[in-house]
Amino acid sequence: MDLRLSGQVAVVTGASRGIGLAIVSTLLAEGARVVAASRRRSPELEALAGPGLVHVATDLMEPSAPGLVIARAAEEFGGLDILVNNAGGPPPGVTLPRSSFFEAGDDDWRAVFEFNLFSVVRAVRAAIPLMLRRGGGAIVNVSSANGRQPAPMNVDYSAAKAGMNNLTKALSEEFGPQGIRVNTVSPGPVRTPWWTDQGGAADIIAAMAGSDRDSVLDRLAPEMMRLSTGRLVDPQEVADAVVLLASPRSASTTGADFVVDGGLLKTV
Repeated sequence: MDLRLSGQVAVVTGASRGIGLAIVSTLLAEGARVVAASRRRSPELEALAGPGLVHVATDLMEPSAPGLVIARAAEEFGGLDILVNNAGGPPPGVTLPRSSFFEAGDDDWRAVFEFNLFSVVRAVRAAIPLMLRRGGGAIVNVSSANGRQPAPMNVDYSAAKAGMNNLTKALSEEFGPQGIRVNTVSPGPVRTPWWTDQGGAADIIAAMAGSDRDSVLDRLAPEMMRLSTGRLVDPQEVADAVVLLASPRSASTTGADFVVDGGLLKTV
């Protein structure tokens, strides 16, 4: 199916690995031109190099950074059609998962909200005027199933994602009549470096459970979270949902939340 993205200009944050890398790759395959923002390049992102891809090395914790990334899209490609706010998770200096509310102090909360919510606010603030000049656009915010399912684990992160969900709904109401669609995709546990890196979530949970990282990734984590599929989500599965929402094929979808969670959420 042609997603009608050829020639469109997209910004993707958190683009060097995991879900973000899969989103960039998929957008390029559909003919879009992409500004990929991340703290550093990765070999996998380098392998996608070409005239339709520009990398911006940036720290989205800096208040000016999201706006500068958006401005780069206008400089390189003349405007902006798609914004994917994918960057999220633990900011530098913060370790997740946490198992209790009392494990996070004020500085931890501020850092998690700065990275997972305020950077999104700033990116959207910069993107909407560019989209309005082109008659509309699509914003996809990568949230989390945790934003819909409160739990003692990672409460600060979950609260930030719940805020993102609320923000998305509000933006869809205000700017839908002006041609800008705003949606969320809420992944469950995705097999990304956040899980698989040395010292990442798999190692932390293995230490808590007296197990090993491979057992956590392949069996224990899916069992603990009661995933209906019995496995962690693949990054490409999330990217496919994101790119579909970014596409004009989803022209009547706005203010929606697409859940890609392996059956984590059990509520109606």
